[in-house]
Amino acid sequence: MNRSPSRSALSEEAQADPVPEHISQNIDSILAFYRREEQRIGDSQRLLEAVAGFMGRPLYLVSVLCFVALWILVNMLCKPLGFLPPDPPPFSWLQGIVSLGALLTTTVVLITQNREAKLDQQRLELELQVNLLTEQKTAKLIRLLEELRRDLPMVKDRHDPEASAMEKPASPQGLLAALEERRDKD
Repeated sequence: MNRSPSRSALSEEAQADPVPEHISQNIDSILAFYRREEQRIGDSQRLLEAVAGFMGRPLYLVSVLCFVALWILVNMLCKPLGFLPPDPPPFSWLQGIVSLGALLTTTVVLITQNREAKLDQQRLELELQVNLLTEQKTAKLIRLLEELRRDLPMVKDRHDPEASAMEKPASPQGLLAALEERRDKD
């Protein structure tokens, strides 16, 4: 039986092997970003997200199905018991209530997804910036290594076309143009 480590074991391991400072700073930056985004959320958005959170649970589906079943049961039992059913078949009131519920559910989910999409867009832009910066740093390292290789007397100097190509940082505009060109061909 393969078991994952317990929280206490993970905690002990974390204490024994502290997180390096640069990683800790990155974690703090990410957490600060999420705190800022959380503070920007208004009360109405929080309420909508709480409602959407409830609607995304199986309990919501069960409660809707129970409501519909109870509605139909009450209306079907009224006639045999001698009462006038409030919403006789084809249950036009029920159809209206369910349609309104569907409209509200859809609207709440869309509003929540829009905010999450904006947050995802920010994450993607940050990821792109970090990737471009990493690419520039990598190109700089290759350039420095190539320079060091040329300057060291004990290392045989040779031309490496691949390293020469990699030491030049990629142009984001050139990458976008190439991507669009290939997309147009497909």
